[in-house]
Amino acid sequence: MARRIQPRNADTDDALVADAVERASQETFTHDAPKTLQGQINFLMRTMKTAKAIAEEIGVTADSVNRYRRGTRKNPPKQIADRIEAAVKTRWQPRVRQRAKKKAATSTGITVETRAYFGYHAPIGTTDEARPRRITAHLSPEYARRLFDAQKGIGTQTPNEVIAEGLQKEYFQDYGRRASGLEVEFTGIDYIDFKF
Repeated sequence: MARRIQPRNADTDDALVADAVERASQETFTHDAPKTLQGQINFLMRTMKTAKAIAEEIGVTADSVNRYRRGTRKNPPKQIADRIEAAVKTRWQPRVRQRAKKKAATSTGITVETRAYFGYHAPIGTTDEARPRRITAHLSPEYARRLFDAQKGIGTQTPNEVIAEGLQKEYFQDYGRRASGLEVEFTGIDYIDFKF
């Protein structure tokens, strides 16, 4: 028996979209981020400037950050190590990420793979009733640009609404060749991944 996906609120769906964009941008790295604890902390010191700023982000004291940096403390708890790694990845190669996003928004577009509730405005019991569907589709550069703008708060649409509209027009309506009056609903994201 298939697992039933429960619809979530739009804020949760938008957060999942934002996480997917972040993961996709990390796939564009040209060099690996530092792997050792000391290397990660030294990188964060170069970008964030102070042990206090790092400590506030990862949830430890500035003294702990300095011990990690000097190498006197080598094994932080797993949740702290995960926070350090996440802090490094969000700051690693920002220009490379920006170039990849710009290219997606101007020439290549994005590929979206998702499992979510898709449905149309139709009577209950029809095949158009919202149900979980797994979809992989390539969206044009216009939707990539609008997605990145929506993440920055530019425009009136949320990131989830941009993806829904892109899938509606380019996947379900096949660029206007079928189902012209169709309105797609896109909710309850189970997972979503992007490729620039």
